Amino acid sequence: MNNNNTSRIYLARPDIRGQERVYATNALESGWVTTLGPYVEKLEKMLADYVGVESTCATTSGTSAIHLALKLAGVKQGDIVFCQSLTFCASANPIMYEKAKPVFIDSEPGSYNMSPRALKKALELYSPKAVIIVDLYGQSADMDQLLELCAGHNITVIEDAAEALGSTYKGKRCGSFGAYGIVSFNGNKIITCSGGGMLLSNNKERVNKARFWATQSREPVLHYEHKEVGYNYRLSNVSAAIGCAQFEKLEERIASKKHIYDRYEAAFAGLPHLKMLPVMDDRTSNYWLSCVKLSPESKVQPNDIIEALEKNNIEARPIWKPMHLQPLFEDFPFVSHYSTERASVSQEIFDTGLCLPSDTNMSDEDQDRIISIIKELF
Repeated sequence: MNNNNTSRIYLARPDIRGQERVYATNALESGWVTTLGPYVEKLEKMLADYVGVESTCATTSGTSAIHLALKLAGVKQGDIVFCQSLTFCASANPIMYEKAKPVFIDSEPGSYNMSPRALKKALELYSPKAVIIVDLYGQSADMDQLLELCAGHNITVIEDAAEALGSTYKGKRCGSFGAYGIVSFNGNKIITCSGGGMLLSNNKERVNKARFWATQSREPVLHYEHKEVGYNYRLSNVSAAIGCAQFEKLEERIASKKHIYDRYEAAFAGLPHLKMLPVMDDRTSNYWLSCVKLSPESKVQPNDIIEALEKNNIEARPIWKPMHLQPLFEDFPFVSHYSTERASVSQEIFDTGLCLPSDTNMSDEDQDRIISIIKELF
């Protein structure tokens, strides 16, 4: 524990500076506090219109939305599901819920997202039922190449855009690619419902089926009748009320995140061994977290930066540890971007990268402190 008396700077806190209290109070006073209500319907419509999809289903988390998407894809015990390795475990855990077999796919060096080269190799080795493509740290994967590779293989594409609400690929919103998309409203995301997520699709009939499963698979009769396994996956009206207020600030939040990223990029331009996660030319990012990667020659390591910041009461985090390196998943197959026996791009990013404080509540002065501490290390 540090003894620094300066107020703590966090990685990414919820930014509650809109109508959240007003809308949540309205929901409470209306009596609609559980899994039905006008704010749930409003949030679903707002997301459908914004992302550009036909139908949505508000869920308790992004994880539950992925689980529903896998069920909609018909994934069953023993089926193979491809999943990006460099991601949070919530991308992969739902595969295990259905007792399917994950095969982890390496990243490309540029965007940190799924490598088309590795996906091509994997498709020569396995026949997956579905593939989960992640938009990491707010930036889209190379969707044209990845979707082209999947075409003709009878694969259901699930876009895990949990971290990328508001980002685009060639002018199209993240979450709108493939058969199903998901976003997350977890507390650290660009907007939050205090939790929650959303399933998105252009197939309204299938989303209605997901909504049925998410509401305990209750049959439309007077008594409680159940013919299928169901789940308690629907977002509450109170949480959705918070989300509606947060959504009104989304573009402002993206601008704030970009401001943070741009200031880091300008400040570190003269440091030869430190590089920001680049934004590809054909994409826009919501800059959810500002990530940096150190060169192999750097004497300063990611943990050195994290520890130096923590001594000053500032939170930073490592890049996600790849799934194929996790004890839970280490026995499942992994397909590397490299053609040689080099480890993997995702492991190299994990070994040399970190996430810097990207909290929209912090001031420029707070960020200047962070920049100063990092520069001193070099």
